[in-house]
Amino acid sequence: METDTLLGESVNAAPQDYGSHPGRPVAGPDGAPGRRRPSYSVAGGGSCSVESGAGDDDLYVQQAVVFIEDAIQYRSINHRVDASSLCLYRWYYSRICQWGLGLTIAALLLLAFVERPSSLSVSSDGRHRSPPWEPPCGFTESIEMVCLLIFCLDLAVKSYLIGWDEFRKGKWLIGYTVVLSFSIIDWVLSVSMVCDERLRVRRLLRPFFLLQNSTLMKKTLKCIKRTLPEIASVILLLALHLCLFTMIGMLLFAKTDDPKRNGEWELHFRDLPQSLTSLLVLLTTANNPDVMIPAYSLNRGYAVFFVTFSVIGTYCLMNLLTAIIYNQFRGYLLMSVQTSIIRRRLGIRAAFQVLGCRGAQHSTEDEQVGVDAVLEAMSRVQMKTYCRAAITTEVQRYADVGHMDREQFRKIFDELDKDRIKEHPPLPQYNSPVLQRLQMIFSHYYLTILGNAVALANVMCICTVLVLNSEKSTAERDNFLLEIINLCFILYYVFEMCVKIFAFGWRGYLSYRNNIFDGFLTVLLLGLQILIYATYRLPHAHWDPSSHLMSLWEMIRLVNMLIVFRFLRIIPDIKLMALVASTLLDLVKNLRAFAGILVVVYYVFAVFGIWLFEGAIKPPPEMSVISNTTMENITSNFSMECGTYEQLSYWSNNFDDFAASLILLYNVMIVNNWQAFMEAYSRYTSDWAKVYFVCWWLTSSVMWVNLFVALILENFIYRWDRSHSCSVTDVERIRYETSLQLIFKEQIQEPTEEELTCQLHQHPHLHLH
Repeated sequence: METDTLLGESVNAAPQDYGSHPGRPVAGPDGAPGRRRPSYSVAGGGSCSVESGAGDDDLYVQQAVVFIEDAIQYRSINHRVDASSLCLYRWYYSRICQWGLGLTIAALLLLAFVERPSSLSVSSDGRHRSPPWEPPCGFTESIEMVCLLIFCLDLAVKSYLIGWDEFRKGKWLIGYTVVLSFSIIDWVLSVSMVCDERLRVRRLLRPFFLLQNSTLMKKTLKCIKRTLPEIASVILLLALHLCLFTMIGMLLFAKTDDPKRNGEWELHFRDLPQSLTSLLVLLTTANNPDVMIPAYSLNRGYAVFFVTFSVIGTYCLMNLLTAIIYNQFRGYLLMSVQTSIIRRRLGIRAAFQVLGCRGAQHSTEDEQVGVDAVLEAMSRVQMKTYCRAAITTEVQRYADVGHMDREQFRKIFDELDKDRIKEHPPLPQYNSPVLQRLQMIFSHYYLTILGNAVALANVMCICTVLVLNSEKSTAERDNFLLEIINLCFILYYVFEMCVKIFAFGWRGYLSYRNNIFDGFLTVLLLGLQILIYATYRLPHAHWDPSSHLMSLWEMIRLVNMLIVFRFLRIIPDIKLMALVASTLLDLVKNLRAFAGILVVVYYVFAVFGIWLFEGAIKPPPEMSVISNTTMENITSNFSMECGTYEQLSYWSNNFDDFAASLILLYNVMIVNNWQAFMEAYSRYTSDWAKVYFVCWWLTSSVMWVNLFVALILENFIYRWDRSHSCSVTDVERIRYETSLQLIFKEQIQEPTEEELTCQLHQHPHLHLH
């Protein structure tokens, strides 16, 4: 966690001359001629003592523009500030450049689906899988080298912009250099071996490029690392709980002389590894109640052992682990967000400082910036249009005075933290009293309620027909009756859409997201309905499916699915449901860092899984009946016992290619029947395979899922508190920008002016005195 004061990584950096104004001679510390450095003063009144130059005014505005953009994006301001570097900096952080870098990272990661073993086949089941297309040697390697060269250019630009001193203190940039160098060396070895090597170590390093390109992802990773000690303490307690009950279980279910009473021992407690595995799986409830049935059938008292184990382990310790992860991770994330907020304040303060230097050449006022300078800077800043308009409006309030002080300048950027209020266009004006009366009726909220009731009736009709026809074959179904019912409802949907357009106007109708969703589906349904009646005209109770692209039943099924999907229009009209839905949509945007880390973990474990288990399990040839006797000559590891990998026909879940590995890891993360995979791979390879699956379970189900739950809780609580006093209409009008910074805003301590000033003094390229 970034706990140092402000941007602590540069607090102790000695000022180096990287030259905001290169080439101007000045006297050095010893009186000898030296290189001119811009000299600003923030002491006392914050006066500026820069000598005026021909391009100084424009340079100050450029610097202010970049600092404001840094503040908006929570970026560090510790970069070069001369004119050419600022142009390069803005180009590097432009949307097209960052999108290009993101696409390069995505292309490099996606190569795993094409490289050997290729995932380009319809099925992952070895019994049905056709030979996948294998790219020729040099095809994927060429794409990979292009990506690596782009990363080299990215590293060079980053290193130049921040300077050598900052580069040496950046662990991620040093790691970037090491990973790039190793990847290029491994690429050269791969090409020299004509792509015949089994292990491509650089595949394991590819997720690093995704991590280092996201500031929030790096912060999240740091938070997870700081949370690990607390998690480890609970996991240690879980391990102690598991070992204790394993010992008790082995004593309770020891082998006896009566074979009829050895069922529990034979299936679950034969030895220490099997006992540990059985109780570990029970901790996830995946084998409950199977694990207790043999003993419980003999004596109901044995249930006490398993119930006690599950209550303590599953319901107490595992939920305690969730609480600890939520509490500790939230605390560390708050500290990280604190640094981001300070970066914003520092960027705004730096923009004020350089604009003040520009004004100091034309005015004797200290600690003030001209309104014209601020407006000029804001006109160049790349930001959201509505934010720019709001800030510009606030600035123009000081036009009569002509200048702004530091506090006024800071407050205008509070607009960045405010919600966007969506104002709907005014209703169209009609002169006719009849049209005005109709407009009032069709714009009323009751029309929406009626539309929801009609949509519900349509869904209920579809449900009733499906229930009545559930046992009928396709030829026996009366599809024309359902089609006539749907036609009546669709005509009402078209009527509702038209009268709303009449009442609100085109712009007003489209200003509601709910209307866009509703209207799009209505037009789609109408088009399908026209297509159906153009193809199958009434009365025509029979048709030849082979003569058309789609049969009538297939078309009606498509229409029914769209109608059911359209029923989601009720969500925005129910406040709590709208809040839940908006939270889910917001998670897509705000939890990208956590999704990115999950991608990294999946990627690494999938690559490891291919290395360890590729081709370990060979599916048998297809037979109508497969028995243990049939498989004796194929493998001694084959088992058709109930609940095993083979008996459940899990052949498509394997590590034979990258896509199949991801699906298998997902199935293990869900923990439903995950013991079947663990038991099968340990049987076909080694008992050490269990270590791999247990590590994946701890990483995915225990760590990441709990982190995901913690962030969902934080996000929902924040939105619930903010919308508690809002109506349904307000929820529609207000577009909450629920970033992590805003979620923790109330708990964040604002930096003082002294801290910001001190930090500006430590800027390695903006030399102040």
